[in-house]
Amino acid sequence: MTTKYFITNELGIDRLQEVISYNYTLELSPRVIKEINKCRDYLDQKMSKSSDPIYGINTGFGSLCNTVIEHNELSTLQENLLRSHACGTGETIDLEIIKIMLLLKIQSLSLGNSGVCVETVQRLIDFYNHDLLPVVYEQGSLGASGDLAPLAHLCLPLIGEGYFWVASKTGDDYEMVEAAEVLKEKGWEPIKLKSKEGLALINGTQFMSSIGAHVYMKSKNIIQWAHFIAANSLDAFDCRTEPFHPALHQLRPYSGQINSAHLIREFLKDSEISLEPKKQVQDPYSFRCIPQVHGASMDAFTYFHMVLNMEINSVTDNPNIFPELDKIISGGNFHGQPLALAFDFWAIALSELGNISERRTYQLISGTRGLPAFLTKNPGLNSGFMIPQYTAASIVSQNKQLCTPASVDSIVSSNGQEDHVSMGANAATKLLKVCKNVETILAIEYMNATQALEFRRPLKSSTLIEQTLEEYRKLVPSLENDRFLQPDIEKTVYFITHKNLRIDMQNLNDLNN
Repeated sequence: MTTKYFITNELGIDRLQEVISYNYTLELSPRVIKEINKCRDYLDQKMSKSSDPIYGINTGFGSLCNTVIEHNELSTLQENLLRSHACGTGETIDLEIIKIMLLLKIQSLSLGNSGVCVETVQRLIDFYNHDLLPVVYEQGSLGASGDLAPLAHLCLPLIGEGYFWVASKTGDDYEMVEAAEVLKEKGWEPIKLKSKEGLALINGTQFMSSIGAHVYMKSKNIIQWAHFIAANSLDAFDCRTEPFHPALHQLRPYSGQINSAHLIREFLKDSEISLEPKKQVQDPYSFRCIPQVHGASMDAFTYFHMVLNMEINSVTDNPNIFPELDKIISGGNFHGQPLALAFDFWAIALSELGNISERRTYQLISGTRGLPAFLTKNPGLNSGFMIPQYTAASIVSQNKQLCTPASVDSIVSSNGQEDHVSMGANAATKLLKVCKNVETILAIEYMNATQALEFRRPLKSSTLIEQTLEEYRKLVPSLENDRFLQPDIEKTVYFITHKNLRIDMQNLNDLNN
């Protein structure tokens, strides 16, 4: 039985994840339909009584804002807007991100300040519910005036142009099909856009927001696994556990730091290795300072979460319509600066989880603490885990390059009318790359940590670590002699991105209260 999600006036980021993950179908609530109709009726009445220029409704766009358009050409104006702005280039974006884009655009239009028709929003819902995903490209948005090019590609199929990704007949892949062909097959007439609708469709931050939401979903898993893998490495490197004592972190009570230390303690609970006497007085920073480094990233994640929650419940097109005030106000809610800054911040914080992970990997293969060089029984004849660390180091270096902030850049566009832009879309696409890179870096640390734990036998780590290791070994066996390791890296990435550790991150926020 398919579960329905009724579009309302508020959508939390965690609720969004549920709707996407469990493939809910969408439906407009009666209250939302009423709000959309109220706004559209007001706009129609306003246009019938006045010929005053109103930006984007009966004028051109950008620097053409002073060019008045005749009433009988307003529909053509909106359709031309979609056609002319669909100039995306580069790679096509992931299908899940397109699905989130559709949901977020529907959500924003449903707040009742954009002047669209219910029929237009309903057609976007039809696309979503029938798994018809418009083809969208990753390059072309300046992050103000919103994500013009990506959203133009998203909405072009409404008028029977552009392309969809459609599930193949075998159901194991998607193929690109002309929108006109799909609409004809479904028996749907192309939407005839009314005044303001084209602008409402392509003005907004849904491309940036959808990538941010996708990264958010992946990042929750990354934070859990970064701590779990670090706990594996702590035992594998025979580290002390005093740096994770709660009393220490109450002296510097950042929420992230407290929660990070708690996670490590939980993951190492009942570990035989951690209870063994230690020869060393201190451990390297990459082990001893996990709560301080991971915790700072967790606090950055809290800010990232706050911005995304705010954005996906906002109206970000322009102008905005206020029937109760009898006003149509042209402003700048499409400007992606809040997102650009948050994305750059999270990219840096996320990158640091990879940076410190690679340092732990380096320590594990160093031939110290009773571990053989490169974690192989016969170093020299075998290189063991020598080169995966090279790979991790290479990716860490790339992340440092990707973490150059996009938000500090701006390029003048539209003949100077749009003279400061956020570059939030570039911040978003860079962030997505950093996110995928960190998953690989952590996978390499996990390969090394699990291999190192084999040299601690017969001592065992915690129950959870041992149970997870047993499951992992069904996919990736321990390394006896050199073998082709690239498939092992891919399998490990798959393992850590698909296995749920079942740690409730939100409950951790109560620990420091």
